[in-house]
Amino acid sequence: MSEQQLYFRQLLSGRDVGTEDQIARQMMNFIYLIGDRTTGEAVVIDPAYDPQGIINILEEDEMNLTGVLATHYHPDHVGGDMMGFSISGITDLLNLVSVPIHVQNEEAELVDKVTGVGHDNLITHSSGDKITVGSIEIELIHTPGHTPGSQCFLVQDRLVAGDTLFLDGCGRTDLPGGDPRQMYESLTTRLAKVPDTATLFPGHLYSPKPSQSMGETREHNYVFAPSSAEQWMAMFGG
Repeated sequence: MSEQQLYFRQLLSGRDVGTEDQIARQMMNFIYLIGDRTTGEAVVIDPAYDPQGIINILEEDEMNLTGVLATHYHPDHVGGDMMGFSISGITDLLNLVSVPIHVQNEEAELVDKVTGVGHDNLITHSSGDKITVGSIEIELIHTPGHTPGSQCFLVQDRLVAGDTLFLDGCGRTDLPGGDPRQMYESLTTRLAKVPDTATLFPGHLYSPKPSQSMGETREHNYVFAPSSAEQWMAMFGG
């Protein structure tokens, strides 16, 4: 499959979509579009803040939305109430277009509770499941730690990591459903299959750069400094 066939866009909330949304500008979430340029099919990862704006970008690129992938249930990624604000997300998106929403089994109840999207719109998965968009294959990797059903997406040489892994640091484990020991397992074992040559695309712009190689991340990100689970828990176990 040629690189030109893969459609991949990284959008920044508050800049590319949701430009008038104060919370979007503050949270600096990344939203991702992945698809097959040949068939014109695409999925969106974490469509918060501005569903119509996301669809407009897809239409401008002559792509058709066929599904949603949710990294985890937090409102700044899928919509819902947060900090006294109501964030637009997957429920509003479904009012514009009828598509399935792919989540890990462990996250389905939480996504439904936060968004009210309804179980009928959710397709649940286990780690290692793959979905196809046209002929583009996306692997779903269950990476608990930040939330019970957090998942990352591996497509060709790109890892879309949500709040599991940032260029510097990783997702918080002190929020409800967080688990520092599971986070260590996710970073060191579940993501071990991702080669150093792959590019990491995080869930927020928390660093000067929007992406970098997994090799550089493993070399310089302090969350990879501990050499054992015991060291990790001593540093990050709270």
